[in-house]
Amino acid sequence: MRFPGISPRAYEHPADRGALASLRMVPGFAQVLRAVNGAFSERSERLASLATSIRVGPQAYPALDRIRNECAEILDVDPAPELFIERNPEANAMTIGLDQPFIIVTTGLVEALDTESLRFTIGHEIGHALSGHALYRTMLLRLIRLLASMSWMPVGYWGLRAIIAALKEWYRKAELSADRAGLLCVQNPETALRFHVLLAGAVDASEVDTEAFLAQASDYESEGDVRDSVLKLLNVMKGTHPLAAVRAAEIKKWAESDEYRDILAGTYPLRTEDPHNQWADDVKSAARSYRDAFVETTDPLAKVLNEVGGVVSEAAGKLWAKFTARPEQPPADQPPADQPPADEPPTDEAPTDGEAPQDKRP
Repeated sequence: MRFPGISPRAYEHPADRGALASLRMVPGFAQVLRAVNGAFSERSERLASLATSIRVGPQAYPALDRIRNECAEILDVDPAPELFIERNPEANAMTIGLDQPFIIVTTGLVEALDTESLRFTIGHEIGHALSGHALYRTMLLRLIRLLASMSWMPVGYWGLRAIIAALKEWYRKAELSADRAGLLCVQNPETALRFHVLLAGAVDASEVDTEAFLAQASDYESEGDVRDSVLKLLNVMKGTHPLAAVRAAEIKKWAESDEYRDILAGTYPLRTEDPHNQWADDVKSAARSYRDAFVETTDPLAKVLNEVGGVVSEAAGKLWAKFTARPEQPPADQPPADQPPADEPPTDEAPTDGEAPQDKRP
C-alpha cells in the first residue's frame, strides 16, 4: 500500500507531539536553537558524509537504493532523502540536516539486519524526515559537541545540559513515531518485531522467539519495587533511544490498533488538512497517552510519573484554551461589551478586568 499525501500526524505517537510542544516551551530553548544554528555551517554535516561515507545510488548499494526510493514513494516523500553508509561497527542510523535532511546508516547496522529489517530501518528514518525530526536531532548532536567545549564554564554548561536533557526526552518519544513509519513501509508487524530482536543482540533472528522477547518487556515493566523503578529511569535518561524490548511492545500494540488498520485501508489525515496551530491538540493527545499508560503500567514509579505528566499536559491544554478562546459575539441588537449603550453617554473609565480583550497568543 502507498499513502499519497499522508500527514505525519497519521503515525506520530501522541507522547512525541506532546514532548515536542513542551520542549519548545523550555526557557531559553528558542534562543539556544538560533545561536547554535548560527554557529555551525548549514552544510557541514552533509559535506562530512560526502567526504567520509558512501552515498547510496544505482552504482553503490543498489539494493538499498531501491529500498530508499520505495519507502519514500510509500510515504509520499519527494525527493527521497539521500542515504549514506558510514564505516562504524556500532549498529546505528540517524536522519540529520536542516533544509535537506539525509540519512546515515552504519556498516554495523547493515551487517546486523536482513533485507526487510533494513527496509524497516530506512522507512523509520524517512518517517523522521517527514515529521521534521531532523532539525532537532541535528541541534542535539551540535549541542553535545558544544557541551564538551563549555565544561569549563559552569553557568553555560549546566544550562546546555538542561536543554540536551529535554531534547533527549523528546527524541526517545520521536523514535516511537518513526517505528510506526517503518511499519507502514514494511506493512508486516513480524518484520518490525524482528528488527528489534536483531537490534537487541540476536545474531540469527530465527533463533529467538518474538513472543519470548516481548515477554521480556512485560517482565521489565512489572518486576521490581520503586528502587528498581529509579534505576530504570536512570538507565533511560542516559540514551536517546527507548529500550529495545519496550520499543517492540509499543510497535506491536500499534500494529493491533484500529488506527493502523484504518491507514492501511486508506483512511488517514492528509498534509493539506493539517492545522496551522497544533499545540493544543498535541498536549491533549499527550494527556490521553499518559492516562492510558497510567492504566496499563504496573511499575510503581511509572504510575506516578505518568499521572504527573497527564496532569501537566491537561493543565497546559486548559491554559492554551484560555488564551486562545474567542470572546462571545453580542446579539445584533446590542453594542459590543467595550462600548456603552447608544442611550448612555460615553465614559472615560478604564474597562474592568473582565472586559479586557484577551490576548490571542500565549
